[in-house]
Amino acid sequence: LPELLHHSCHAHVLFVRVTVVKVADGSQVRSFDLPKTAMLEFSPLNTVLATWQVYSKTQDNPQGDANLQLWDLKTGTCLKALYQKKVQGWCPSWSDDEKIAVRSVNNELHFFENNDFINIANKLHLQKVSEFMLSPGNQPSKVAVYVPGSKGAPSFVRLYQYPNFGGTTCALANKSFFKADRVTMLWNKKATAVLVQASIEVDKTGASYYGEQTLHYLATNGETAAVQLQKNGPIYDVAWSPSSTEFCVVYGFMPAKATVYNLKCDPVFDFGTGPRNAVYYSPQGHILVLAGFGNLRGQMEVWDVKKWKQVSKPQVPDSTHFAWCPDGEHVVTSTCAPRLRVSNGYKIWHYTGTVLYKQDTPTGTELWETVWQPFPDGTFPERPVKYQATPSELGSTEAKPTQAYRPPALRNKPVTASSKLHEEEPPQNMRPGATGDKQLSKTALKNQKKREAKKAAKQEINPDALEPQSDPSPASNAQPETSCGDPETDKKIKSVKKVTKHSHCLLLRRITVSVGG
Repeated sequence: LPELLHHSCHAHVLFVRVTVVKVADGSQVRSFDLPKTAMLEFSPLNTVLATWQVYSKTQDNPQGDANLQLWDLKTGTCLKALYQKKVQGWCPSWSDDEKIAVRSVNNELHFFENNDFINIANKLHLQKVSEFMLSPGNQPSKVAVYVPGSKGAPSFVRLYQYPNFGGTTCALANKSFFKADRVTMLWNKKATAVLVQASIEVDKTGASYYGEQTLHYLATNGETAAVQLQKNGPIYDVAWSPSSTEFCVVYGFMPAKATVYNLKCDPVFDFGTGPRNAVYYSPQGHILVLAGFGNLRGQMEVWDVKKWKQVSKPQVPDSTHFAWCPDGEHVVTSTCAPRLRVSNGYKIWHYTGTVLYKQDTPTGTELWETVWQPFPDGTFPERPVKYQATPSELGSTEAKPTQAYRPPALRNKPVTASSKLHEEEPPQNMRPGATGDKQLSKTALKNQKKREAKKAAKQEINPDALEPQSDPSPASNAQPETSCGDPETDKKIKSVKKVTKHSHCLLLRRITVSVGG
């Protein structure tokens, strides 16, 4: 089991120096006199340490000092000192092999090669460019850039391959859209596609105080699409499968839906609705966790992705952090400051729902972060999914079935549609008439909805039209009763009707003949 690093500090901390320590033996690598440092970041191969301090200026120094430093950890020298006023996007982005680094400067993206920050190797100029995301993996590197719309023009995202930046014709893909104050861009692991979550702060329809979010898809082969979500409401989380062929979205007003889509943006599997706002794939991609953290009660749903079968459903209240272990067998959940300053601590779980280790932070101290020791991809192979809970002295915290609040007047009565607080949807494979994991196409789903709506409309007009009548009552089809004029005869006819209704036609005919004769 890989090691778990946790940082526990007192509430009031004054930083004096930045010290780099080798975890294996605790030896000091470098130490820098940077008392005002607020941010730290290592380059992917631990070659460069980036440090950021809050930008400030005085009357004696109206220009201010360069507050972004890039340090060579091998020699301890400062490779470059730069000005970076905003904390957002303060750190340069590196390719995984560190052959390329990029940072945004005044409507331009500056590219550096081989950690040479003295010379700018290439520039990508786009008016008002505000966000960018460098692709994962090695060469050739790609970059996704976002330009917000203005004066009625739409926002857009473009994909480029470094160093081909010669205008719009060199873009690998281009997707324009409205309703975007900000975006979040997410590459898949193979760097073949990007998901763009666009958000606006205010929903003009007044339907949500979350604003409004949309999801867009761009591929390096030029294909683009808007992901059609099946429920209105905010988008809480989006995650790519490590296979790079599928992605999962958690969305919609609570209880939220969760759906897996393929590269054509067609639904692959629908998890129904539930109290969730986050999704996490295991490093091997064979297990998926849907979770409800923050203002939700910490329910986790663990799913076998290949069989679309639920493995466990543990409960983890007050969790602020979740992370998969690189082995794909264990997870850590923790309660950290400053999000929560009480009950700090962490738990290590097996994905079957068993708690293997629990650590509570002592009174007077705070837990700030829990991080798994990283390992290269492929270190831990995929193992068959288990459904039997792993034995442990700490047991498990399987979530108990919850019910919506019901007023006292309804508590002893059957649950009806009108008494439900929310309409709940079970997962796709647990619905009536489910045929396994086969998912209807968009067209088939649309036609099915039309047929159901038509059927519902007919039933509303004539409720009995769709219900088979096993023993129809002849009285419902009979003509209104008529009198033969003799009260005694009418009385006899009525009494015969009460005796039997299966042979009443024959009896009536006999009585009529008798009277008439």
